[in-house]
Amino acid sequence: MHPLDCMNPELDNFIALALREDVRDGDHSSLACISESQIGKARLLVKDEGILAGVQLAEYIFQKVDAEIKFNLIIKDGTPVKKGDIVFEVEGKVRTILMLERLVLNCIQRMSGIATRTHRMVSLLEGANTQLLDTRKTTPGIRFLEKWAVKIGGGVNHRFGLYDMIMLKDNHIDAAGGITKAIQSTREYLKSKNLNLKIEVETRNLNEVKEAIACGGIDRIMLDNFSPEKMQEAVAIINKRFETEASGGITENNMREYAQTGVDFISSSAMTHSVKSLDLSLKIY
Repeated sequence: MHPLDCMNPELDNFIALALREDVRDGDHSSLACISESQIGKARLLVKDEGILAGVQLAEYIFQKVDAEIKFNLIIKDGTPVKKGDIVFEVEGKVRTILMLERLVLNCIQRMSGIATRTHRMVSLLEGANTQLLDTRKTTPGIRFLEKWAVKIGGGVNHRFGLYDMIMLKDNHIDAAGGITKAIQSTREYLKSKNLNLKIEVETRNLNEVKEAIACGGIDRIMLDNFSPEKMQEAVAIINKRFETEASGGITENNMREYAQTGVDFISSSAMTHSVKSLDLSLKIY
């Protein structure tokens, strides 16, 4: 079984939508000057430094569109790369290679940018017992690719969407009438629907932390916009009865300080929300 088979429905739908967006009734530039039977080779060249991600996806795209294309992998996902490295070579119909060039590059460049940023942030936590989580602040339609890139870079995926974990954030809590009411209603809802989902509760101060602990029936407490000093106090109060997650106001400059509070997770949108894509090019030769 291909390692991406578990993603097939999403991947195939993504590829179809991407080609519809870019190709429509034909790549007329290639159709105009390249014969249908012309066979050629191309290689992916690195023009930057970072962590490679999306190569496995590129292979899938090429072979999904044209099973006769030969894909020669040289550098695997997760590998540090530098300017001048050759990532892979492909051989097949030149028209197909050129038609897929931009789609493949867009995916690898974006995913490599995410993996590179993630790797840099994870390295700041080395030696601490704190894991780096991503968020739902992703590009609509390609969340699964961006979260895949986070994993390649060494991060950990948080919930994928609204359906696979309960997260009671400030707006839910305020609308429900407080932490206790929100938690109690959530537990009743899950029981009535026969759902087994983890529950995370966002807290904004130590009083809310104590209320969440007293209510119980949850899995994780998020400490939102706490100072490192207050977070250390909150982590001590929670005392490992629930998982803890730090969020809000955390940057690469203070991540280490927050990790030293003993918090289990730090969640950040920086890996997917605003990253620089890795500079790559696909060249016919």
